[in-house]
Amino acid sequence: MPRLVEPTDEGIVEAVRQLRRGAIVVFPTETVYGLGADTFNPEAIDAVYALKGRSRDMPLIAHVYDSRQARELVAVWDDRCERLVERFWPGPLTLVLPRADHLPSRATAGRSTIAVRAPAHPVARKLIGGFDGPISAPSANRSGDRSPTTAGHVVADLAEFEELMVLDGGPCEVGIESTVLDLTPESAPEDAPADRPSPPRVLRLGGVSREEIQDVVGLIVDSSPAKHDASGQGAAAPRTPTELLASVQLRERMVSAGEPLVALCFDPDEIETAHRLIRMPRSARAYGARLYDALREAEAMRPARIIIERPRRTDGLWAAIHDRLRRAVV
Repeated sequence: MPRLVEPTDEGIVEAVRQLRRGAIVVFPTETVYGLGADTFNPEAIDAVYALKGRSRDMPLIAHVYDSRQARELVAVWDDRCERLVERFWPGPLTLVLPRADHLPSRATAGRSTIAVRAPAHPVARKLIGGFDGPISAPSANRSGDRSPTTAGHVVADLAEFEELMVLDGGPCEVGIESTVLDLTPESAPEDAPADRPSPPRVLRLGGVSREEIQDVVGLIVDSSPAKHDASGQGAAAPRTPTELLASVQLRERMVSAGEPLVALCFDPDEIETAHRLIRMPRSARAYGARLYDALREAEAMRPARIIIERPRRTDGLWAAIHDRLRRAVV
C-alpha cells in the first residue's frame, strides 16, 4: 500500500529528496492528485508512464512555481501568456506552448509543444518551490480510471505500489482537471490570417471557464484534443451502468425502477424512494469538487445502476461539469 506522508516541512524535504533521486511522488493540486516526476529526468518520466499505463504519445503537464519557471521551458512567451498567468496563476489553467530545445524529448512525448501550469494548492507550491524545478505529472490513477481527489483515492487505486510516497493535502478544492488552452501557431485554423495571432484553442474544459478566458484574451475556439492532448480527459465511466437524466426523468425512474439504484441529485428530500440518494451541491464550484468522490461513493454501494440528475445550467464552470458527466455515462 502507498505510504501516506503529512506535508510538514520534514515531509516536503523527503518528497524533494525522492524526486531528486528519480522517484515518483504523488502530490495534491487544487484540481486532482498527480503522479509527479522530475521533468528533466527521462527515466523518471518513463516510470510515470509505466505506473499509470499511459500511452507514451500523450504528453504530461509540467507543473511550475510561477511564470519565471514556465518561461524556462518554452520557446515563445508573449503578451497573451502574461495576461493569462497574471489572472489565473496559480490556478487551474494549463497553457500549451512551443517547447524549449533543451527539454528532454520524453518530457513532451516527442512533441514540439509543452503543457505548463502553476498549481494553487499550498502543498504543491511548497513541493515545487523546494524542488526548485518543474514537476511533470498526470493524474494519480491508472489510465482509464477516474482522477483521484483525495489521498485515500490514490491509496485505494494504486494499492499494490508499496514504495509510492503520497503527500496528503486533503480533498482537492476544484476537483476536476485544469482547463487546457493551446496558444501555439499550429493551433490556428487553415484559413486564419497570417498577420495576426491565431485565437487560442480550448483542448479541455476545466477549472477555468471559457467566459473567464475570453475576458482576458478575446475570442477562443474549441478543438478536438486528438492532436494536442495535454492530459487525460477525466471522468472515466464508472464500472456500474450510469445514466444522465433530466430532473423529471430521474424522479420517474426512481419511482418505477425495480433494480437497486443510486442517484446523484440536487434535492433528495423531495424524492420519495427506497433507493439510495446522494445530495449534490447547487454551486458549480462545489459540484465540481464533489463529483468524482460522489461517483466513487455511488459505486461503493454496488447498485445495479447509477442515475445522475443533469444540471440545468451550462454556463461558466458548469460547461466543464457537463463535459465530465457525459464522459461518465455508459
